[in-house]
Amino acid sequence: MVVAVKVFKKTTPNGKVTVYLGKRDFIDHLDHTDPIDGVIVVENDYLQGRRVYVQVLTVYRYGREEDEVMGVKFSKEMTIASEQVVPPKKEKAPLTAIQEKLVTKMGPNAYPFTFQFPDTSPCSVTLQPGEDDQGKPLGVEYYVKCWVGGNEEDKGHKRSTVQLAIKKLQFAPQDKGLTRLPSSLVSKGFTFSSGKINLEVTLDRDIYYHGEKVAANIVISNNSRKQVRNIKVYVVQHCEVTMVNAQFSKYVASLETREGCPITPGASFTKVVYLVPLASSNKDRRGVALDGRLRDDDVNLASSTLVPEGKCPIDAMGIVISYSVVTSEEGSLSKMPGLVRREGTSFANDDDDNIVFEDFARFRLSRDELE
Repeated sequence: MVVAVKVFKKTTPNGKVTVYLGKRDFIDHLDHTDPIDGVIVVENDYLQGRRVYVQVLTVYRYGREEDEVMGVKFSKEMTIASEQVVPPKKEKAPLTAIQEKLVTKMGPNAYPFTFQFPDTSPCSVTLQPGEDDQGKPLGVEYYVKCWVGGNEEDKGHKRSTVQLAIKKLQFAPQDKGLTRLPSSLVSKGFTFSSGKINLEVTLDRDIYYHGEKVAANIVISNNSRKQVRNIKVYVVQHCEVTMVNAQFSKYVASLETREGCPITPGASFTKVVYLVPLASSNKDRRGVALDGRLRDDDVNLASSTLVPEGKCPIDAMGIVISYSVVTSEEGSLSKMPGLVRREGTSFANDDDDNIVFEDFARFRLSRDELE
């Protein structure tokens, strides 16, 4: 069976320059990040001495657009890479597999470009807006911008400018064998009654892929004179917006059960409960962190922020994400270090003619963004 290679493309409004990318999602594997490798195709005799430039931009929005007054802005735009691609100023770097296919297919008017994400660059995260929120959502976004100009300071015209939204995401690290299972034990006492209620929660592993069940083993020992009438379990997403040092948490999955209740004094109870945190179950919840632009059909909850060995999570930039499982009667918390994406498959070595092109049309730059 031959599998087609999907290539994303977007053309300037005047139809003269087209940008091709082999993918929109670029993966941070902790020890390295996928390069942004693409190809630009320019129509014959169009440039007339002008040049084609490409930039990689990141936009970090940490406050609402509607709250921006008197010149105060709650966003920061940074250029993390920039290069003159046509005519090329640098020596040709070795082509990636997809660049070789595209250059061979497109001919002499095809010019490859390759950029690297900085080591400390944050992952793409979007905070889901509420019904009454206006403007662009909070979060971290990346764009590849291509334009035609006389020099790098000449930002060109909107007819010869194109911008493509991309995402920087993280995959689960390679399995390093069984680690200690996340577990937590709390005891609750009462002011006017002797004895305590002991609650222990243990998760079946420390890394979960998006869409998988989170299994929490609950053990309750009632050594008090009170009764336990119900049990509540939550998966909680924790967000830290580093630019303004703001922290908040959101429930992304929940379960309430009365099975085995009431748990009377002197009794014990054990049960495994299952929760599935999904973006589709939190579509209307303001502030829930997602792993990219809201328009994507395959959007997930934001993955846990992972850092390489030897690095401290507190030094991470952008929007830092973590998860925990909270169970009450009265609240045992088990850290869930990883809710992440499963590593994917590349088909870059398939047959040369087996390329399917998909337009970036739904991310076309608006008139206001181009000016």
